[in-house]
Amino acid sequence: MTQTITPYMFFTGKGGVGKTSLSCAHAVKMADEGKKVLIVSTDPASNLSDVLDSPVHETIEPVKGVKNLFAININPEVSADEYRKRVTDPMKGLVSEAEIKKMNEELSGACTTEIASFDEFSRFISGEHEGGKFDVIVFDTAPTGHTLRLLELPAAWASFSEENPDGASCLGPTSALKSSQERYNTVVNTLRDGNKTTFYLVARADKSSLKEASRTSAELVELGLKQQQLFINGVFKATDSDDSLAQKMEAMANKQLELIPENLLELTRQTFPLLPYNVLGAEKLRSLLDISIRKEIVSQSTGSDSTWTSTLIGLDALVEEIIGEKEFGLIMTMGKGGVGKTLAASAIAVMIAQKGHEVLLTTTDPAAHVQDFINQLGDLPDHLTIDRIDPKVETQRYTDKVLQQKGKNLDEGGRKLLLEDLKSPCTEEVAVFHAFSKAIHQAKRKFVVIDTAPTGHTLLLLDTAGSYHREIMRGTGMDVSKIKTPYMNLEDSSLSKVILISLPETTPMREAAALQDDLKRAGISPYAWVINQSLSMHEGITDALLKKRAIAELKVIKEIENKHADKTFGIPFLPEENVLPALLEFYQNSPTKNLA
Repeated sequence: MTQTITPYMFFTGKGGVGKTSLSCAHAVKMADEGKKVLIVSTDPASNLSDVLDSPVHETIEPVKGVKNLFAININPEVSADEYRKRVTDPMKGLVSEAEIKKMNEELSGACTTEIASFDEFSRFISGEHEGGKFDVIVFDTAPTGHTLRLLELPAAWASFSEENPDGASCLGPTSALKSSQERYNTVVNTLRDGNKTTFYLVARADKSSLKEASRTSAELVELGLKQQQLFINGVFKATDSDDSLAQKMEAMANKQLELIPENLLELTRQTFPLLPYNVLGAEKLRSLLDISIRKEIVSQSTGSDSTWTSTLIGLDALVEEIIGEKEFGLIMTMGKGGVGKTLAASAIAVMIAQKGHEVLLTTTDPAAHVQDFINQLGDLPDHLTIDRIDPKVETQRYTDKVLQQKGKNLDEGGRKLLLEDLKSPCTEEVAVFHAFSKAIHQAKRKFVVIDTAPTGHTLLLLDTAGSYHREIMRGTGMDVSKIKTPYMNLEDSSLSKVILISLPETTPMREAAALQDDLKRAGISPYAWVINQSLSMHEGITDALLKKRAIAELKVIKEIENKHADKTFGIPFLPEENVLPALLEFYQNSPTKNLA
C-alpha cells in the first residue's frame, strides 16, 4: 500500500465484493508495520470474526495472532433496538399501545438502523471511544448519503415536540441520538478532510458492481467527501488455456475493466486477484497484498481433485412445480442488489410463457434491465407481456401527497427535514408497493412475475400503521370481511410465492437470510431459494483455480439447503453477453442436469 494512510479509512461497496477481506487485509498490514490499528464493523451480516479468525465482540479487544491490531463489532440491529427504546420508552403511558407499536415499526427500517449505527460509530471519529488512542481506525462499511444528508439538516436537531411534531419516520426524536449536533458536525468535518479520511470504493470486475461504485462515488463527492480510491477485487486470470469457461470468464472481466464508468477513471485504482481459497485468518489476509505469501499458500494447498459439482437443480424444475399447482399466481424474486433478481425473474417468466400460460412480467428497476434481457431473445415470446413501474415517478407521487398532507403546517426547516426523510429507501418501497397492488390483483387471472419484493418492514409498516387497510376500508362500502388487500394476498401462500436469490458466497447468503427473517416477521415464508452464478453446476472444469472456487461454493450451498431454504434451485455461472438465451438453451438441452 503505497498511498498516504489517513487516520480514518472507510471501505464501501455492495455485499459480497470483499469489503471485509480488503479492510482486514489492510488493517493487518498496517499493524505488521507497527501502527496501532482498530477495525470497526457495523455490518448486519458481519463475518469479521470469521475473516480475522479471532473472536470479535461489542467491546474493543485485541485480534489474536496480530500484534497492534484490535477489533470491535457494533451490531446495528442491537443499536437500532436500543435507539427505538430511547424513542418509545418516554412515550409509554402518554400514548396508546397501538401508537407505540406503530412508532416501533416506523423505526424498524434500514434507514433507522443505519442512523443508529452511525450514532454509535461516530464516537470513534470524535475521539470519545474506549480503548485509548489508535494510529488508524478502519471501518468495513460507510454511512450512506441519505444518513449524512438527513443528520446535516438543522431541523433534524430541533426540539422534537416544538418544531417537528410529526417526527421523521427514520429519525424519531433526536433526543434519542447519543450524538449531539456538535459531535455530528465534528464527525462530518473529519469525513470531509482528505488529510484525515479516505473512502475506498470496493467493486468486482462486473457491470453492476462498477455501476454501484460509480453511483456511490458521485454521491460522496456531492457531500464533499472527495478523498476516494477504487479497489477492484476478485479479478480472474485463467490458469488453463484449454478450459473454455475460464477463458470466457477472463475475457468478460477484461472487457468490464475497459468499460469502467468515467467518474471512476479519475480515482487511484488497485486490482486484487481472485484467489483459489477463502481469505480467512491473518496469513491469508496478508496474501491478498503480498504475492510471495500467496504463492506459498497455493503451493501448500491440496484438494483440487476433490469433487466440485453440486446437486443443484435448475430453474426449469422450479417452473414445472409452479405451473403444476395452478394456472395463475404471483411470483416475486427478492435479494440484495447484484445477485441476479432480474435475470431469475425474466427466465422464470419466459419459461412459463413458453409453456403456453399468460404471464405479466413487471419490473421496478429504473435501468429497465428486464427489457435488456428480453431484447436478448430477439422477439417477445408469445403469452408474455412486460410492464414497468417507475420507482422515481411513484415515489414522487407519494412524496407530493405526504408533503401536501403533513408539510402544510411546517416551517421551511421542518419541510426540508420531512423532504429528506422521504428520500429514505423505505419511502420508495412503500410508494412502489402501492403501485404493485394493481399488478397483484391480476395474479388471480394469470401469472404475474415481479423482479423485486417488499421487505417485511415495508409490509408491517403498511399493516401496523393501518394506512393501507384504512385507505381501502374508507373508500368502499363493501363488507370488510370480503375485502382482500395486497398485503393479505402476499400472505396467501397458495397465490403468492417469494423466491429469494443469492450467490454461493457467505455475505450474500447472510444478507438473503436476513431478508428472509424480516419477511417472516410479516408472516411470509419464501417458497424457495435460487443460487445464482454457481460454478459447481459445471462438470467440465479443468482450470485449477475455478475447481477450488467451486469446491468452496459447496459449503455455502450446503448451509443454505440445511439451515435456510425449504427448496433450493440453481443458475449456473454463464460468462455470456446474452446470458438469458444461453440459460434457456441450457435448460432446453439439459433439463435439470448439471452442465456437461
